[in-house]
Amino acid sequence: MNGTIKSFINPPFKNLEDIKNLKVTVMGLGLNGGGVASAAFFAANGAKVTVTDMKTEAELASSMEKLRDYNIRYVLGKHEVCDFENADLVIKNPGIKIDNNIYLEKAKSIETDISVFLRLSEAKVIAVTGSKGKSSTVSCIYWGLKEAGKKVFLGGNITVSPLTFLSETTKDSIVVLELSSWQLADLKGRGILKPETALITPVMPDHQNWYGSMEAYVEDKKLIYKDMGENSVLICNYDDGWGKIFAEEAGKLHCRVKWYTGKKPSSPEKFEGVWLNKKGEGFINIQGKKIKILPKKVLVPGKHQKQNLLNSALVMYFQGVPLNKIPEILKRFPGIEHRLEFFFEKKGVKFYNDSAATIPEASAAALEAFSKPPVLLAGGTDKNLDFTPLAKNAKKAKHIFLLEGSGTEKLIKMLKKRKIKFHGPYSNLDSMIMDCYKKAKKGDIVVFSPGATSFGMFKNEFHRGNEFKSRVRALLDGHTEQD
Repeated sequence: MNGTIKSFINPPFKNLEDIKNLKVTVMGLGLNGGGVASAAFFAANGAKVTVTDMKTEAELASSMEKLRDYNIRYVLGKHEVCDFENADLVIKNPGIKIDNNIYLEKAKSIETDISVFLRLSEAKVIAVTGSKGKSSTVSCIYWGLKEAGKKVFLGGNITVSPLTFLSETTKDSIVVLELSSWQLADLKGRGILKPETALITPVMPDHQNWYGSMEAYVEDKKLIYKDMGENSVLICNYDDGWGKIFAEEAGKLHCRVKWYTGKKPSSPEKFEGVWLNKKGEGFINIQGKKIKILPKKVLVPGKHQKQNLLNSALVMYFQGVPLNKIPEILKRFPGIEHRLEFFFEKKGVKFYNDSAATIPEASAAALEAFSKPPVLLAGGTDKNLDFTPLAKNAKKAKHIFLLEGSGTEKLIKMLKKRKIKFHGPYSNLDSMIMDCYKKAKKGDIVVFSPGATSFGMFKNEFHRGNEFKSRVRALLDGHTEQD
């Protein structure tokens, strides 16, 4: 992003009272919460809100339903220049570029839900960016700080707008923000992102169709530490070149730099940070204290998830959680919802919800995340994908149970060709769950990792995951409450 954004850094508000009667245009209502939260926030605080989106009313029906109690004007299926020219303030979706945008160039002032929150909240901020592991890391940080008795909130790229909890925050609150490169780009030059602790997860090529080069993508990632103060802490990846670059630049800004790595350092006593050994145990060395902080066995499977837990531990430490309390917190972390999420155990059989696995590759990866072959529950609707990755890895499952669907039909042909046995396909969750449980033995791991979408049977992958958890609890433990 070039310097043109600087001409828009002139918000017409300094506090909530200033928002009353402002003409606010929300560009991009969307379906993931940010636009809805912005529209609701400004309408609730007395602004005259216009929502404009290229999607139609039919496509945005679920989002509009959440705003039915507010007096909002809608311009859908198009944008009109006058809605930008006449607005006191435009709130834009992070997925919309400012540069060369004929509508945004007419705006007097442009903000995002993140920038509005940062301007108005006095809460302490923990910020996390990177290419891989952001959501799991912020979820663990949030969960751990909450377990430690802190007043903490979670928002940002994890699909929860911080505007939804702005009024609940105080200077004693901690807000954990997951920030994408696009969200960071929108904060450039504003001088308002000043996290007490920031963490950059592993960086790898992503969004290259947007950025055009890895360098441009990384430049936006760097914005996470550009305005950090002297007493702040930046946590970097010791295992790649980008981490070294971030650390060097942040050091010049007088940030304290700490590290994480997936292998034991050559000189652990000199290494300030966290690491995993070959056994899968995690250690921390900080201010002369070296302790084992992560046991070999945790609820969350996979080496990459253990690294996320360790990185979260370092953040917890810098937020005042005693070292001796952190191991027990990490041991109990159930994982992020719908992503290899441990949620239930019955007679030694552990159940994991991986409903966010909507492609065959994700389901194939789930089969490799555990220390023993899991019982796989998979299948669903095809979205013109190749099921070969899942079919190839299917031999790593102890048993396979399939939910019916067009994708399942494609997978069954591949399994038969490879002479891999399976059960089903089932027309509903109840039958599949009960047959699976009858087959399972003490010590087995059951993972619901569909590898397909959920059209017809469920609203989306989140509804699917919640239904799966609800039915497992109801059928196997007599619980009937909804998640």
